[in-house]
Amino acid sequence: MEEEQSPRLAAGEPERKLEDRVTDADAEDPGCTGNAAMSSLEQPLLKRSNTLTASHLAMVGAKVSHIESLDYEIIENDLFKHDWRRRSNVEVLQYIFLKWAMAFLVGLLTGVIASLINLAIENISGLKMLHMVQLVREKTHNSSFFFLIAGDEFLMVKNLPSPYCRYWAGFLYFAGVNFGLTFVAAMLCVVFAPTAAGPGIPEIKAYLNGVDTPNMFGAPQLIVKIIGSICAVSSGLDLGKEGPLVHIGACLANLLSQGGSGRHRLRWRWLRYFDNDRDRRDLITCGASSGVCAAFRAPVGGVLFALEEVATWWRSALLWRTFFSTATVVVVLRGFIEVCRNGRCGLFGEGGLILFDVGDVAVRYHAGDLLPVTIVGVLGGVLGALYNHVLHKVLRVYNLINEKGRAAKLALALAVCALTSALLYVTPFAVPCTPCDPAFGGACPTLGKSGNFKRFNCPEGHYNDLATLLHATNVDATRNIFSTGTAGEFRLDSLLIFFAVYCVLGLFTFGIAVPSGLFLPIILMGSAYGRVTALVLSRFARIDHGLYAVLGAAALMSGSMRMTVSLVVIFLELTNNLLLLPITMFVLLIAKTVGDAFNPSIYEIILDLKGLPFLEAKPEPWMKDLTVGELAAAKPRAVALQVVERVSTVVEALRATRHNGFPVLDRPRPGVSELHGLVLRSHLVAALRKRWFLPERRRTEEWEAREMFSSAELADKCGGVDELEISPEEMGMYVDLHPLTNTTPYTVVETMSVAKAVVLFRSISPIVGILTRQDLIAHNILVILFSI
Repeated sequence: MEEEQSPRLAAGEPERKLEDRVTDADAEDPGCTGNAAMSSLEQPLLKRSNTLTASHLAMVGAKVSHIESLDYEIIENDLFKHDWRRRSNVEVLQYIFLKWAMAFLVGLLTGVIASLINLAIENISGLKMLHMVQLVREKTHNSSFFFLIAGDEFLMVKNLPSPYCRYWAGFLYFAGVNFGLTFVAAMLCVVFAPTAAGPGIPEIKAYLNGVDTPNMFGAPQLIVKIIGSICAVSSGLDLGKEGPLVHIGACLANLLSQGGSGRHRLRWRWLRYFDNDRDRRDLITCGASSGVCAAFRAPVGGVLFALEEVATWWRSALLWRTFFSTATVVVVLRGFIEVCRNGRCGLFGEGGLILFDVGDVAVRYHAGDLLPVTIVGVLGGVLGALYNHVLHKVLRVYNLINEKGRAAKLALALAVCALTSALLYVTPFAVPCTPCDPAFGGACPTLGKSGNFKRFNCPEGHYNDLATLLHATNVDATRNIFSTGTAGEFRLDSLLIFFAVYCVLGLFTFGIAVPSGLFLPIILMGSAYGRVTALVLSRFARIDHGLYAVLGAAALMSGSMRMTVSLVVIFLELTNNLLLLPITMFVLLIAKTVGDAFNPSIYEIILDLKGLPFLEAKPEPWMKDLTVGELAAAKPRAVALQVVERVSTVVEALRATRHNGFPVLDRPRPGVSELHGLVLRSHLVAALRKRWFLPERRRTEEWEAREMFSSAELADKCGGVDELEISPEEMGMYVDLHPLTNTTPYTVVETMSVAKAVVLFRSISPIVGILTRQDLIAHNILVILFSI
């Protein structure tokens, strides 16, 4: 089997609700004298009177949830070892085959759903835009049947000049459709699946880091994410479908691996292989990669995005499976493109899938290009950091509003929709019309849904460049602003207005109760300032202005999200121009370096704002001066059990704590305690449910436990101790924990530095002495340090 030697798997990692663990045998030894005899230099830095563990509440999606860590470690108890030894070669090959089959299904379904989402968005948005333009361009309009709504009364507008009626009719139609679509998206999120709001990427990062984010990958979240994304993007809100597609891929992966969710899960025999957090994590990684691939049609970029941005633990076998998933997605997307050519899918075609092909543009670099390109990179870092800072403040305000209930969430979403509709419709009137260049021929002005020369309010033979960008879907707007050979097509004032409008809308839109993504809004803002830089520095800029838009988009994304390698590959696959590689790498390195000097990435800010205990790859430098023994001294005493324990003691420990695992102590002789291992809470509940009771204190034989428990029963984490009815006679009986105890948990010596413990905790398993994930968060440690 390809992964049996890895330090994580199956029955579950004890840190899920594990608050306390044992680092030394004296923790439960009554004969321990403590630190009374220590000198002042030997006293621990953190006093036991302080409690280190922070709150386990966090914002998951748009709701407060109790979060725990995932069970990634192999629970090597007697039952697991027996189950592993008895597996035949056929079962091992079946397990490997099923993992690849699951990866294929994840890619296949993600590609199909992404194509259908694109098809729906392009048709809904396209029809909306075409009807709006038709109303605006209507020569005769019967104003006596035109109404405005004010409060509860209808006000008839009469005798208005025809142009005003046409513009009002276009606005009310445009705003009304947007309002209805936003209402549907927000209502679904508010009522049925609050965790489906937002992009879902921060929660996926936390999950793959080891944090169990509840109610995040179920069937309701998948359905609401699909419908909500279609409605939210089609409504014209300043958001994209890229983040939701990543979440959709993760939901599909989770549902496939578990056979569904909740009470309606399938209990097929072959699904038992995936009834653990380790395999579920790997498949969700494939789903996240497939989502990025479906969003940008970038298979390699999707794999690198998972490696660089979301996955905490990586290995070569997972690399191949994620690439297999993304390759499947690309084949599906390509098939949809071929089917939908020549208008066979309504308004959906090549324009409905993000691909900005500038492969035919010859890119030549000159020494004079270094100055504007460097400025683009520096501006990307500064503007990205500023965007992160302001968005953090806005999200704090939104949290206060959302706490007021469902009505407040819905009202906030609709208010943002009204603001968006007004700005998108009205701002094109602020710029003058531009006469069509005869060289454009019949392409100017644009008559259909997409194109670079929207006429809107302009007379015959003229176009409105700002309407070209604002009266289009985000994908079409990006294609327009990325277009090459159009140095004089967009005016400087139009680009500045477009940048300002999308900055304001991007800040106010992210955080409302609808599925939303950050990728395309940031791409649009970055491409706008990239073109502005090219216009301002036209004396030095010899590269095509469309390519400056590409560089600006990449720089702003790097300045905000701090992505580098994956972003380079995504943009290369988007633009289909390998000659952009050196200059794109140069810009991204500058933008990331500048951004890191101001604040963390936007996803790290959101993780911190939500309270998700995400462990960074690099510990803080001061953690090297603190040992785990000193950190453990700030914890309460560990709740430990004996290898053969009374039923009443086990029940009391389960009811009095929410720990997911308990250290099991063995006393080979009086006064001496040895750590025998660790037993999971779910295994204790299973023992109580199966009445694994003994009338006397003794160790059972291996065959007794194998007859009583199956691997499926131990993998099931449903139910709790409160659901069990145990008689007083049974309370006085005993439970043998030998068959259920993991005798090889990860342990560290108390002199190890916290910095080294953080790396160990993050890379192999959430088990470091008696410390947990919450205890190793830098902020929580500093709170204790400053309280001493």
